[in-house]
Amino acid sequence: MSDVGVPSDGRAMSFWASLKEAMHGTERDLTALPVKRAIFLLAVPMVLEMVMESIFAVVDVFFVGRLGADAVATVGLTESLLTIIYAAAMGLSIGATAMVSRRIGEKDPERAARTAVQAIGLGVLLAIPISAAGVVFARPLMSLMGGSPWVLEHGVRYTQVMLGGMASVFLLFLINAIFRGAGDAAIAMRVLWLANAINIVLAPMLIFGVGPFPELGVMGAAVATTFGRTCGVVYQLYRLARGSGRLQIRREHVRLEAGTMLSMLKLSGAGTAQALVNTTSWVMLARIVATFGSAAVAGYTIAMRIVLFALLPSWGLANAAATMVGQSLGAQDPARGERAVWTAGRINAIFLGSLGLLFVLFADPLVGTFSTDAAVVDHASHALRIISGGFLFYAFGMVLTQSFNGAGDTATPTFINIFCFWLLELPLAWVLSGPAGMGPSGVFLALSVAFSMVAIISAILFRRGAWKLRKV
Repeated sequence: MSDVGVPSDGRAMSFWASLKEAMHGTERDLTALPVKRAIFLLAVPMVLEMVMESIFAVVDVFFVGRLGADAVATVGLTESLLTIIYAAAMGLSIGATAMVSRRIGEKDPERAARTAVQAIGLGVLLAIPISAAGVVFARPLMSLMGGSPWVLEHGVRYTQVMLGGMASVFLLFLINAIFRGAGDAAIAMRVLWLANAINIVLAPMLIFGVGPFPELGVMGAAVATTFGRTCGVVYQLYRLARGSGRLQIRREHVRLEAGTMLSMLKLSGAGTAQALVNTTSWVMLARIVATFGSAAVAGYTIAMRIVLFALLPSWGLANAAATMVGQSLGAQDPARGERAVWTAGRINAIFLGSLGLLFVLFADPLVGTFSTDAAVVDHASHALRIISGGFLFYAFGMVLTQSFNGAGDTATPTFINIFCFWLLELPLAWVLSGPAGMGPSGVFLALSVAFSMVAIISAILFRRGAWKLRKV
């Protein structure tokens, strides 16, 4: 078997054996394997995990699209609100992955298990007040986002269910981040497969009232999503207690460790700020698009769901690189982590570049499967072509920013995000869409420019190597 972990010289049997190992979950020490083989064993389940998540994102809008532009706008505006809340979950996940992967690299699974408990506890403490506030303030929040009268009258119930189910979101993010940090990527993959399979089956049943299920309309999509995620969390906790992977949480681990929790809060605070900068920019972009009507918002929503379909598998490669960086630093081998990052970036560029070209060429028929409204299709196809034109840059940017996080250097990508998304993207989106007269297309162009700048700046700073000195 070559060290790339993929077929070479006709060794197809070795490839299928490696694929089976990756899908089942490897028990090998990832810090001792050749870099490309370790990336393969990590990336396969992480990519498949994200493929299912991307299908999850597209399925909801596919079914809701049958209810009209206002229903799709409800999903789009709610998702824009949820991205702010996701920032906190993502921030905690960044801290959890960095600390757990470092402990595993140090060959200290007991300390890794205790770290996991602190992350889960923090997630629960944050999720409860956020869920309660979301249910109470759903209507004024949707009004603030520029929702139409139909959205405020009928769609707000979708928003209440989604915001009320934030505990499942926090725990799903966090515990899967723990599994990935430990190198148990196959378990995280199965969790999302379970959660999303349940959603895919239930969503049309509850939206349209199939068989014994009530017809809930757009709210049915929220109920299916929340129930599926909750089932995923139950399975996560079962796997942690069972201890069949690299981590097992036992009763003696379940106690407060102030030092570990404070360290995680410090890392997660910067990680949350990083994600919040990113996600609030998405909210503001959606708000700018909303000034052009529900058709523009619906088109933006459809295009972004398709883009997520492309980008989420790429996050699998980025997460694999982040785990490799954390474990390599724990094993006192930063050069190995650096090699893993550039390898993952090149693979990601090949994948996303090819997909971006397909999106540019076939945007119209692709978005036409989600809506028959000519105005919605026009906005969506323009958005898809403009955004996917920058996929080559996104490929490296995603891997590099996640690798900083895997090293525990959450400050660097935070400052990059502030510059690229707040100081560049938002003013540019306003100028291009308004004064420059480009309309919603100006927003899409600003988004593409900002993500390209993230890649360029991240590459320059990553080469300087300050991340190799981070302690967590």
